[in-house]
Amino acid sequence: MKFDGFETLAIHAGQEPDAGTGAVVVPIYQTSTYAQDGVGGMRQGYEYSRTKNPTRTALEECLAALESGARGLAFASGMAAEDTLLRTVLSPGDHIIIPGDAYGGTFRLISKVVERWGVTWDAVDQTDVDAVRDAVRPNTRVVWTETPTNPLLGITDIETVAQIAHEADALHVVDNTFASPYLQRPLTLGADVVVHSTTKYVGGHSDVVGGALVVADAELGERLAFHQNTMGAVAGPFDAWLTLRGVKTLGVRMDRHSENAERVVAALEGHPAVGRVYYPGLDTHPGHKIAERQMRAFGGMVSFTLRGGEQAALDLCERTKVFTLGESLGGVESLIEHPGRMTHASTAGSALEVPADLVRISVGIEFGDDLVADLTQALEG
Repeated sequence: MKFDGFETLAIHAGQEPDAGTGAVVVPIYQTSTYAQDGVGGMRQGYEYSRTKNPTRTALEECLAALESGARGLAFASGMAAEDTLLRTVLSPGDHIIIPGDAYGGTFRLISKVVERWGVTWDAVDQTDVDAVRDAVRPNTRVVWTETPTNPLLGITDIETVAQIAHEADALHVVDNTFASPYLQRPLTLGADVVVHSTTKYVGGHSDVVGGALVVADAELGERLAFHQNTMGAVAGPFDAWLTLRGVKTLGVRMDRHSENAERVVAALEGHPAVGRVYYPGLDTHPGHKIAERQMRAFGGMVSFTLRGGEQAALDLCERTKVFTLGESLGGVESLIEHPGRMTHASTAGSALEVPADLVRISVGIEFGDDLVADLTQALEG
């Protein structure tokens, strides 16, 4: 039988019971090499774990199924996935368009590393599709989208931007980390490649670092697999196993993240210390209608400004008790951070610099009343 339900795929795709023992959980194949039945006689294609490992294969097949892709590839980190993708599809002289509100690590990779190879780039507010179209050059090879963006939760119309990219013979890449494949599947809307930091919602428990690429085109998947093997930043078997463990509960976790975020947003919206709240679930959010169309729900990420300015934002980050001050996001526990001094410090002084009075929270799956009470006491000092 063919199953299409997300939760069913998350638990079963790539995860048949072990043929030898019947174990229902994919084993951790903690091995570097494999016995061969004669020279070149590989068993099921396995020869060396940088190239291929059964635990990683299970994760890659599962992620491909969840994103409706032709192939998935698992990496040691989200940045390793991004680096491998860019070095596969770009050459000196090429041009890339990135979001005007991009993750600091992506901006750092492109502006400090990729640029040195002779690749040019432009940062564009991709909530304005006409601005994306105007930024396209004859040598544009990649249009890189985040939606929702990190940290200002901007929403990009994936279908329209994919069309713009394809008209220019460019790839449309979507970083789907904030939404996860449960809330949004960019490949079904026309994107070519999905990027994940699986450290975040896919893993979901703040105990493993990883990354992934899922592609719509099998030939591109082969090219990426060649570079993955050649460059070597692959997910180890235990990391792949932990991530696969997290995937199983992704659907139920994202429901709770989204429900709690909506409660938190309602409390922030009415608080006199809060300036602006950034959350695509708000009717007043400029991308609300697009998010409503291309997302199942609006996720667990919320950003907001403080009327008291940067110091008030810093003070708030120090006062919370349930929200832990820390980088990263997407775990079961709630986190709070100051993007300007933490995750997005690399954008300081650039066009992507984030507001100094901005706070970003990753709303976890704790009891919603406790999260609201914690933020309220912290705001009131």
